Amino acid sequence: MGRRVGLVAAAFAVVALAGCGANGSGESSAADRAAVAPEVASPQQGGTPPARDSSGEARQADTASARDGRQLVRTATVELRAADSSAVMGRVTDLVGGEGGYAAQEKSQPDRATVTFKVPGDRLDRVLTAIAALEGVQVVKRELTTEDVTEQIVDVEARLANQRASVERVRGLLERATTTAEITDVEAELTKRQAELESLQRRYETLKGQVALSTLTVTVSAAGASVVVEEEDDFLSAFAGGWHALVDAFAWLLVVLGAVLPFAVVLGLPVLGYWWRRRRRRVAAPATGAS
Repeated sequence: MGRRVGLVAAAFAVVALAGCGANGSGESSAADRAAVAPEVASPQQGGTPPARDSSGEARQADTASARDGRQLVRTATVELRAADSSAVMGRVTDLVGGEGGYAAQEKSQPDRATVTFKVPGDRLDRVLTAIAALEGVQVVKRELTTEDVTEQIVDVEARLANQRASVERVRGLLERATTTAEITDVEAELTKRQAELESLQRRYETLKGQVALSTLTVTVSAAGASVVVEEEDDFLSAFAGGWHALVDAFAWLLVVLGAVLPFAVVLGLPVLGYWWRRRRRRVAAPATGAS
């Protein structure tokens, strides 16, 4: 009996100790959570900011970098008037050369000179400002166009990567080909894909070249020369152009007829005589049969 009472008392003691331990651990964990929560909720007090804030800043940084890294194709046209067009064009050429550009095409007349330059894209604005500031030069016209080709370049880059991978896969198939027919088919496919890859590469290099070098066309006219005014496209000018084209086409038609007419006369008379003779025979044949 005494032994049973001792066992029951020992069991109650174990249960009591477990309950106290559980309460103590629960209170300590709650206290830990209460201590950590203010740090998470208040970044200003030295806690770690929420993850969504850092991701938002990262998105803003990516957007800013993408905006600054646009691929632009720029084309500018400047018309100037000066007392000495040749001297001014020489100064413009030296100015462009000093900025790393060069003359790609030139057209000169006694009182008018036109030169097309290739200028580094990041220095075009500086060149335009310097040309406008030339002494003794009047800026008659200035145009600047900008085309954003960023998406085109990104698309071509992606297609280049895919095409290179495709070519490598076909080369792997060529190494594993065993029969002559398989080798012939795989080589034909490889040639086709390599041609497409080279076409994409040329397209990519063209776009990058247009971005790297802007096109600047400078025209300098003498002060006493008349300024050439470009005609605007309208109905009357289009009608006049079409009428002139019709007259020219009719004149060429007459020329062709004049060239063909002697051959038609020489070759047509014997054919016409032969046809007339056969017709007479056909008319005369029924009359002979009836008689």
